[in-house]
Order: sequence, then C-alpha cells, then structure tokens
Amino acid sequence: MPKTVRFYTLGCKVNQYDSEAMLEAFLAKGYEPAPAGVPADVYVVNTCTVTGTGDQKSMQVARRFQRQNPQGELVLAGCLAQRMGDALRSTGARLILGTQYRAQVAELLEKAVETQTQLVAVDSLQSAAFEPLTIRAHEGHTRAVMKIQEGCDNRCTYCIIPSVRGGIRSRAVEEIAAEANALAQAGVTELVLTGIHLTSYGRDLPGKPTLVDAIAAAQAAQGVVRIRLGSLEPLAINDRFVEALSGLPALCPQFHLALQSGSDTVLARMKRRYNTAQFATAAQRLRDALPEAVFTTDVIVGFPGETEAEFAQTVRFCREIGFMKLHVFPFSRREGTPAADMENQIPERVKDERVRQLIAVGEELAQTCRERFLGTVQPVLLEDRTDEGTLCGYTPQYVHVSVSGGKTGAIVNVRLTGLTREGMSGDIVESMADEVG
Repeated sequence: MPKTVRFYTLGCKVNQYDSEAMLEAFLAKGYEPAPAGVPADVYVVNTCTVTGTGDQKSMQVARRFQRQNPQGELVLAGCLAQRMGDALRSTGARLILGTQYRAQVAELLEKAVETQTQLVAVDSLQSAAFEPLTIRAHEGHTRAVMKIQEGCDNRCTYCIIPSVRGGIRSRAVEEIAAEANALAQAGVTELVLTGIHLTSYGRDLPGKPTLVDAIAAAQAAQGVVRIRLGSLEPLAINDRFVEALSGLPALCPQFHLALQSGSDTVLARMKRRYNTAQFATAAQRLRDALPEAVFTTDVIVGFPGETEAEFAQTVRFCREIGFMKLHVFPFSRREGTPAADMENQIPERVKDERVRQLIAVGEELAQTCRERFLGTVQPVLLEDRTDEGTLCGYTPQYVHVSVSGGKTGAIVNVRLTGLTREGMSGDIVESMADEVG
C-alpha cells in the first residue's frame, strides 16, 4: 500500500510553490496525498520565519502532526529550518530541510529513514544557484503559482529574509515558458508569477532579461489567459516599465506594491529605498496606463520609535492611495536584524491597538474599492463551488465574486450587483468562453 504524505504551508506564495514542487517529488516516488481526516505516514511543514508568529505556528503545526501519528515521519522545511538548522533536532523531525535541496526531499527522507538517522540538509546560501523546481499540475486547477525568482540583496533593517533565502537568483526565460506550457496543458488558465524580490528578476542572468520578458514568456503559453504578479517594488514602476506592461494583454490590473509604512521617517529607519511621494507616483503611473488598476500592500505597524504622529501618517497615506486590501502586521523582532536592537521598541499592547485600527481602515477601503465596480460587467474565472451551491471566482482585479450558474473553469461576464462579506455577487450576462483548457 502506498505511503501517504500531507503538507502544511505557512507564509508567502513562494512557499506555496515550493510545497507544490515538493509534493510532486513525493508523488514521483509513489507516495499519495493523505485523505482528509486520516493520519499521514509523512508530514511536511513548510515553515515561515518572517515573524515570531510564523515561528510559533510552524512549531504548533509540527507538534499537532506528531500527535496525530507518533509513528509518522516529520519533515521541517523552509525558512525557519534554514535559520535554525541543527537547533531543530530536538523536535524529532526526521529531515530538516532549508531553502535548498527541495527537489530531493523524498529521496533525502528515505535515506534518513533507511539509515535510522536524523538528517539536517541546511547549507550556506552564499553561492547558491536558482534551484530548478518544477510543477506540472496544481491542486487549484485553474490558478497556479510559478516561482521565477529567489532571494533578495536588499538589507531592510527589519527583515530576516536575505539570510534565509540568499541573494538574487532568477529562473531562465526558457524554463518559465516550458513550465507555463505544461501547466496550461494541465488545465491552468491563470498564472501567478512570484519571487522573493520579483522586480530584480533577470539581473543575474546572461543578457539581463527583465520581468516583462518573463511575463511575455508565461503569457505565450496557449491556454493561459491571465497573469498576476507578486509583490513589486515601487521604484521599479517607471514609465518604461509601465509602457511595457500595457502591451501585455493577459496581465491582470491588480498590483501588490510593497509599502511597509506610510511615514517617510519610518521608511528611512527601515532602510526602504523609496519615500511616500515616489510610492504615490508609481501608483499613479499604473492608474494612468491601466484605469481599472487596484492596489494591495503590506504594512508593518509598531516599528521601533514609531510615534503616534508617524502612525497617523501611515493611516492617511493608506487612505490617499485607496488600497483594495491591506495586509497588516505588528513589527516582530528578528534576531540578527538591526531593528531588533533599535531603541524605543513599541509595547505589544500599542502595536496590537495600531494593528486593530489599521485593519479597520483596510476593511473600509476594501468596501469603497468594491463599490466602484457595482453595476459594471467584469470577466470572472469560476473556480470553486460554495457551500450554498453557487460558484465563485475572481475578476482580473482579484475581486471575489459569487454567481448562480456557470461551470468551474469557465470565464463568464458577470454584472456585479451586490456586496458580500467576501467580495461581491452578480449575475451572468453572457459566456466569454466555454470551459477553458
């Protein structure tokens, strides 16, 4: 009887891609995904260490898996494993796998089990190359994440990521095209191109291809009708870049622009490479070229020394940009980063209150953003069936829409008629295509 494997993935879309690739490595070895509610033979926790909460959740999940099947094998992979390495031996994990060697995860685990040893596969990332992971299918069926870039050369004062992901490495354009074609043949119609520092794509490759080249390669796959982008740096949004984007018809007009703070003095302490004026200019460039563009972002509150006035600047700036979604995080001290040792650390109760306030602002902005689409007709890629029996999917702006009728995998024109807790509701007015793929 085949052994079973279950994954739990924390953190970013890059981690989601890595988990999909590791799952395929197990499937190639004859493993099967564990059915829901049934203990697995192998548990893989793909960890996150961006915040202290990520560390805690990673360990909580690992302990829960071990309780479900004490005889099962535990694999700890990802950023926390890369950061802590040998220190995680005490967890009892059979394999501790950092942010390399993920294509060999099944092979390394079987080696450790066969020799009845505990294996720590964590090496320096100083001269690491881009690891050629691939996925050929995706459990989401209609949308798949594709990692095209790894690592970051910035040194923001709060960020642990460069030390656990290494420097900039990019995937060759030819490999992007090949994986996009394979996913399209498997029925995927929307690709999300992601990376740790996406706008640095290609700097390390011969010929210096750009992110636009990568998008064009993915878009060329027959059957791919939508391309989304992961997080973008504001300074990369120059006139030349925006002009090139406007010539890519599959590109969705939803952009995640990394903000972190709406206060210039806080941005300076963070050692971000832009100010709020430059951020606002980037957003306006995109709006001018793509009038239906919407923006999402990440914001850290309670950075060391953040005053009430600086927090108020962040709130005002978020309102000024009019984000569709805010991902709000309290500052988390990460050992080894400059910000961890800065003076004037903000009390947890103050951070929690600021998080609460900004989340409320984000919910208000989200509703305002959705209201502008009321009465319009938008193409919706139907993906899932809800518990109520309706189908749901997303517009190009990533507005969640529920409708009656249609079929999974189809793109339909929907007149948006109401607001829901998750997004919007509407009525199908015509089919844009039969089932795609």
